[in-house]
Amino acid sequence: MTTLAANDRSPNDRPRTEPSDSGHPEPPAPAEPPARSAPPAASAPPARPKASARPAAPTGPTAAASAPGSASAPDRSAVEAALSGLPRVVDLLAARAEEHDRDATFPYQGIEAVHEAGLLTLTVSPRYGGPGGTLADTVRVLTQLGRGDASVAVVTAFTLLQHAEQARRATWPAAGYRRLLTESRRGPALVNTLRMEPGGRPDALPATLARRDGDGWLLTGRKTYCTGAEALAWMAVTARTDEPEPRVGTFLVRGESEGLEIDPTWDQLGLRASASHDVVLDGVRVPVELALGLRTPGREDVAEAELARAWQDLALAAVAIGVARAAGAWLVRFLNQRTPANLTEPLGTLPRYRCALGEIEAQLIGAEELLHGLAPRVDRGEPDAVARTGPAQLLATRAATAAVQQAVALTGNPGLSRRHPLERYLRDVLSSRVHLAPEEAVLDAAGRAALERGARP
Repeated sequence: MTTLAANDRSPNDRPRTEPSDSGHPEPPAPAEPPARSAPPAASAPPARPKASARPAAPTGPTAAASAPGSASAPDRSAVEAALSGLPRVVDLLAARAEEHDRDATFPYQGIEAVHEAGLLTLTVSPRYGGPGGTLADTVRVLTQLGRGDASVAVVTAFTLLQHAEQARRATWPAAGYRRLLTESRRGPALVNTLRMEPGGRPDALPATLARRDGDGWLLTGRKTYCTGAEALAWMAVTARTDEPEPRVGTFLVRGESEGLEIDPTWDQLGLRASASHDVVLDGVRVPVELALGLRTPGREDVAEAELARAWQDLALAAVAIGVARAAGAWLVRFLNQRTPANLTEPLGTLPRYRCALGEIEAQLIGAEELLHGLAPRVDRGEPDAVARTGPAQLLATRAATAAVQQAVALTGNPGLSRRHPLERYLRDVLSSRVHLAPEEAVLDAAGRAALERGARP
């Protein structure tokens, strides 16, 4: 196994950590959060609880604002200021995407650009000095980043999801989150939950073991498909204790911790720059205060787990839509410029090609309206909105995949040429399906919920 110890990674391969001029405010000291039970959002899809187990959610903005642990009201001026930098960031990402895809190198400069625009901390709560971006804002950002570089968008997504969960529940201890925010002011501070294990299922008891040692824990195990692994400042590692009656929890691990190594296993068809490598932990020490939500298996906060899953559903679907939109934009240019030898006008003047393009456009409009309509409903706390995000992600990802496949079929050899980005868009959108919950599970839950509704008087 060829591994790279965290402390041995070249400083030239990391994002810079010097103070920047990006205007990130110095974070205020957060209040000590209450103890909570559920871990942060996962980088791999956790099992979706049965629809019948879903408790009613509060409705309307007033109820959401008054709920325990709810986020402060967003600072819309700060949110809009960050969003205003999106076009420039997307252009920067697109300019380097082919290189990083070809070489499977991590896009540090792209992540730096996202950070400098204030987008990497968009979902930090106003009570911590952040803008408090909503799920609707997150969907908007990730759709655009997906147009530039899908790998950057996916890595960004998981950091945004972590900050969003902290805004809702304050799972991190005050000192730990304050440190993360300070690092985020100095440079990109990426975070992700490491849940998946070789041969395991997201809902299985983790094989990664936490052994109590004095005033801390020692973690040993291997996590796989860890998006952004080589660049993560913090890793939220799910593990079980070695107690006679094991407990499960999330352990906050620094990316450069002693005993932590990155095994560069990621060599996939698409999302090649996402550095979703394996992480190997060999007696990694974690202070006791950074062990979060230790509980007996099965005692999860179902309502919060569903809300975290809803954010992830729509966030990752937005990336797929962004990729498909980039493919559509390339196709439009191709049809406007391509004039075969047997024609006197570009292909776009032919009804056949216009209709095919219209079909692609219709699919993407439907998917976009689905995401952009559902996200604000989740933000408002509407009871049935969270239940719909799984099917919405499935439909949006299907539409994005079909749109890119149709674009490739329409263009023939040019669409499959490495000289053009369309084949990369195809590989990226196909790979985006790994972030879906199993399709059968999503459809089974939707069918079960429909049957239960039909059985009511």
